[in-house]
Amino acid sequence: MAKKTRAKSKAIARVPQSRQEAVDMIGRVGELRRAIEAGKAAGDESLKSIAAETEERLEPLRAELAELEQGVQTWSEANRASLTNNGRVKSADLGTGKILWRLRPRKVTVRGVETVLESIKALGLARFVRTKEEINKDAMLADPVAASAIQGVSISSEGEDFAIEPAELAVADRQVA
Repeated sequence: MAKKTRAKSKAIARVPQSRQEAVDMIGRVGELRRAIEAGKAAGDESLKSIAAETEERLEPLRAELAELEQGVQTWSEANRASLTNNGRVKSADLGTGKILWRLRPRKVTVRGVETVLESIKALGLARFVRTKEEINKDAMLADPVAASAIQGVSISSEGEDFAIEPAELAVADRQVA
């Protein structure tokens, strides 16, 4: 039987030994967070610049593509009868690729939802109205005693989080090592 390898828990790197060390560490946490945010902002700016440059480079290709697609569609529509055997098929293979005619799926468009709902109810077409039932968790949190009496419902706390909120200091482009 092979021996199981156990993962060792990670050692805590630094624990302040005094209040002053904790104050200094929190200050350093703030510096590091600001440096990380500045690095992210610089990276985001670089990405925006690269994306804009790429879009500019690709624009002529997109324009040519749109022009060619429009031309092929115009020619195909003019020659549709011969390409589709008078409508018996919906595609044509031209060697370098296919051209296809496909029907889009049906869809329902509703303008004036309230008016349409009233009309549906007046005409007795209730099958066209969907009613959704859901549990109101906000009401349960407002009345936890009554909610806890329901089988399958429990109300608990999400626990406790520890957070460090360093004071925000105005720092003028200072490098953080």
